[in-house]
Amino acid sequence: MPRRSGVYIVATHRWYIERTVWLIAGIYLLTATALALWSNPLWVAAIIVMGMVSVNVSLTGFCLIGNALKLLGFTPMLGRTPPTPGNLYFMQTDRWYLERRIYLAVGINISIASVLSLVHSVWWLAFTGFVGVAMVWFAATGYCIMANGLYWLGAEPRLGKSREAEHLGVEGSRDQGVEGWKRRGGCAAADRASSDERRGSAAAPFHPSTP
Repeated sequence: MPRRSGVYIVATHRWYIERTVWLIAGIYLLTATALALWSNPLWVAAIIVMGMVSVNVSLTGFCLIGNALKLLGFTPMLGRTPPTPGNLYFMQTDRWYLERRIYLAVGINISIASVLSLVHSVWWLAFTGFVGVAMVWFAATGYCIMANGLYWLGAEPRLGKSREAEHLGVEGSRDQGVEGWKRRGGCAAADRASSDERRGSAAAPFHPSTP
């Protein structure tokens, strides 16, 4: 993957399914972490369940919360093109784009931290709490530390646009990342130049040659 620069921020123009899932998951993770810390350490089982669900979403695309949100009228930005089995919501899994990698990384990390909080030190819950705060922040602002780390390493995003592309005034689609916006912007400029050239040729006067 080619490395890149800039700041990656996901789209926050509306509450689509994926963004709302991040918010709910962040609140759930913070609640489970607080209960494990101040009520009963066995509440880490709830964190492990969330971690397994997150890994499953990255591998299969199926998300239970996403389908519940779909029934409530929310629409996806990373959903598979219908028809899908049972007309259910499935996240796109055609390749390992940036947002899909986040589900996998978060699921693995919080599961490991949960186990370590039981067998090593309760301070590992600070990590799961940090991830919960980061997920809520991600949903609210579109900025995520892990997402930017993956972006800099070359993972291709399907949501939002980077500040590197913003100064070009080029909007991005959910299926193409920042490079797609640049390519599309370049094509549009080329089309305009070609159109201007054709108009100029049409307007030029015709001078017949003199024998």
